[in-house]
Amino acid sequence: MKSATHNEFGFCQDGKVYINAYLNFPQREIGFVRNTEEEALTYFVNRFDLAKRKVDQLSSEVETVQNKGSFLTKVVQMKAYLAEFDGLGDFIPLFDELDRMEKYLRDLIQNNQIKNLEIKRALIQDAKNISTEEDISKATDELMEIKSKWVKTGPVDKQFQEELSQEFQVVLDDFFLRRRSFFEEKNRQIDEKILTLQGFIDSVHQLRKAEDLDASVIRVKELQKEWKTVLGLPPKKQSMLWKNFKKANDMFFEKYNRVKGIEYKPRVDPRVQELTAMTGELELKLSDQVNMSATADLAKAYLVKWKEVSAQVKTIDRSMAERFRNACDKIFEMNYLLRVISYRHANLNEKPRIEQLKIMINQMDYMTKKERGELEDFIAQSERDGQMEEKLIQSKINTQKRKISMKEMLLVGFKTELDAILNS
Repeated sequence: MKSATHNEFGFCQDGKVYINAYLNFPQREIGFVRNTEEEALTYFVNRFDLAKRKVDQLSSEVETVQNKGSFLTKVVQMKAYLAEFDGLGDFIPLFDELDRMEKYLRDLIQNNQIKNLEIKRALIQDAKNISTEEDISKATDELMEIKSKWVKTGPVDKQFQEELSQEFQVVLDDFFLRRRSFFEEKNRQIDEKILTLQGFIDSVHQLRKAEDLDASVIRVKELQKEWKTVLGLPPKKQSMLWKNFKKANDMFFEKYNRVKGIEYKPRVDPRVQELTAMTGELELKLSDQVNMSATADLAKAYLVKWKEVSAQVKTIDRSMAERFRNACDKIFEMNYLLRVISYRHANLNEKPRIEQLKIMINQMDYMTKKERGELEDFIAQSERDGQMEEKLIQSKINTQKRKISMKEMLLVGFKTELDAILNS
C-alpha cells in the first residue's frame, strides 16, 4: 500500500525512500525509513545540498583554472556521480549546468587541438629547415629547442596524433643520423691530423740523428712551416702535440749549434726582464728598514705596473709571480709594523740592533696572535651564518691568512737574526 508521505521530488513507501523519475532516469530506491517518513524525506532533501555544492565548486574551478581542458573528465564523472546520487531535489538544473560545462570544454579542447595542430605542423616545417643547416652544432641546439616546444604543445585530434608524431620523429632521426656521420668524419679527420703532426715530431727526432745536419736543418724549418697549416684539432690535443714538437726542435737545434760551434743565446722577452728587475729591486729593498715607507710606495706603484706589463706577456713563470707578490706583502707588513712601533718608539732606528729586534719581535708576535684570533672568530661566525661558501667570504679569509703568514715569516726572520747576534 502506497504511503501518503511524499514531496515534489520523491516519496516513502513500505519503509523505503524513492526518487521520482526525471529526464531519462527512472524512478529508483535511494534509502529506507529509520524513524518517521517525514524525517527520512528531510534527510534526503538536505543531502541534495551536497550534490549542489559539488557542482557549484566544479563550475567555479572550470571558470578560474588555466588548464581547463583537464576538467572535461571531471565533468563527465560528475554526471555519472549525480545519476546515482542518493538525494531529493531538483537535479535538472545541475545536469543543465554540467551539460553547459561539457559543451564549453569540448569546444575549447577542439579549438585548442586545432591550434596545436597548426603549431605542430609549423614545428615540423621548422625542424625540416633546421635539419639541413651546415652548422651541425647550431642545428642541434635549435632542434633541441624545437623538440622542447613540441613537448610543451598540447595534444591534437587523435586522427592526426600518430601521423604527426611519426613525421616529427623521422625528421629528428634523419638529422641525428647525419649528425653522427658528420662527427664520425670529423673525428676521422682529427685522427689523420694527429698522425700527421706526430709524424712531424718523429721526423725531427730522426733528422737530429742524420749525418748531414745542414740538409736536416732545411727540412726541420720546412716542417715548422707545414705544422702551421694543420688546423682544427681540439685545443688540449693541439697544445700537447705542440709542446712535443717544440721539444723535438729544441733538441735538434741544441745538437746543431753544438756541432757547428754556435753559442746560442735564448731571446728573453724585455717585458719579462722588466718584471724580473722589479722583483729583484723590491727584494733588495726589504732590508732597508730606514726607508721602508718609501719602499712601500714603490711597491704599490710596481703592483700597478706589474698588472699592465704581465697582461702583455703570454706566459709568466709562476715562481717569479709568487716572488714578486711575497716581496710586496713583506714590504707592506714591515711598513705597517714600523708605523705601529713609531707611536711608542719614534727613535727605533737609532737604538742598538738587538733592542730593535726585541721591540719588533714583541710587537709582531702580538699583532700575529691578535689577527689569528680575529680570523678564527670570523670563520666561526661565517660557519654559523652559513656563509662559508660565498666568494667574498672566502676571499677575505684567504687574504687574512696570507697577511698572517707574511707576519709569521717576518717574525721568524727577526728571531733568527737575534739568535745569530746573541750567539756571535
